[in-house]
Amino acid sequence: MASAGALLAWGVHRLVPAVPMLTASVVLGIAAAHLPRLRTFVRGTARPGLSLAGRRLMRIGIVLLGLGLGLQEVLRLGWATVAMVFAVVAATFFGTLWLGRRLGLRGDQPLLIATGYAICGASAIGAVSEVSGSDEEDVASSVALVTLCGTLAIAVLPLLQDPLGLTDQAFGRWVGASVHDVGQVVATAQTASPAALGEAVLVKLMRVALLAPLVAAVAFALRARRRGERTASGRRPAPVPLFVAGFLAAAAFRATGLVPDMALDWAHTAQEALLAAALFGLGSAVHLPTLARTGGRAALLGLGAWVVVAGVSYVGVLLTV
Repeated sequence: MASAGALLAWGVHRLVPAVPMLTASVVLGIAAAHLPRLRTFVRGTARPGLSLAGRRLMRIGIVLLGLGLGLQEVLRLGWATVAMVFAVVAATFFGTLWLGRRLGLRGDQPLLIATGYAICGASAIGAVSEVSGSDEEDVASSVALVTLCGTLAIAVLPLLQDPLGLTDQAFGRWVGASVHDVGQVVATAQTASPAALGEAVLVKLMRVALLAPLVAAVAFALRARRRGERTASGRRPAPVPLFVAGFLAAAAFRATGLVPDMALDWAHTAQEALLAAALFGLGSAVHLPTLARTGGRAALLGLGAWVVVAGVSYVGVLLTV
């Protein structure tokens, strides 16, 4: 069912290119969980498989994400831009986490939303949820919120380029530093020019490169907090999750220049398919009545995080372009 959902999401993206495939996957998963003739099956017989897709396929997709990380190209932007991206990620992550706690959001939602806004949307949320052991519904609702805000950015940010006095190069960097998902970055930046698109993708890849350190830091913090606890198998959790090590290994392999372009294309296609199936599985875990009870606070957190990431990245771009 997760595979069928991913295929349907691909069809939606082909028909309406402005809708990213991963966004369509989440929405279709939520819809499947609430359609009268499907919801019983989704929440019953299909639940183990959909949960498996949300966990295992997400991990494999994140490993393949490392192959798309051109570290040499990213470093060409210069150390000033690297410092700007670090500042944006840190301000967004800790600011969103603090605001979420103040708003009283339940469970791991503040952590997951902070990660999604700071790094790369749904992929980052899935990665952190793997090490935090987050509730499936918290993961799904966080993915839905971050995906919604990222999709709105496709329409809103291009309207602000002229009022903010941004050149195409500066606009591209602003988009790359402030929009969540890679697909949303491409959709937003391409409205300006090919030059803006190139800058946006490079800055975005720099943010993606921080996924592994952030996940490792979260894993270390949780391990320290739960010191003495053991996993169900009787072993202590690994300091660095295996899929994070796989992400780093894939990025290092890409940096060697030994990976042919055709292999990179196939890896990108596989990554999109795996993440789409995983996000369909996560979306199917959303229960809208439960989400509605915290919807106002979650929406307020999403708006606050959006203001933080857009504002800090705008100032950073002005200082570095």
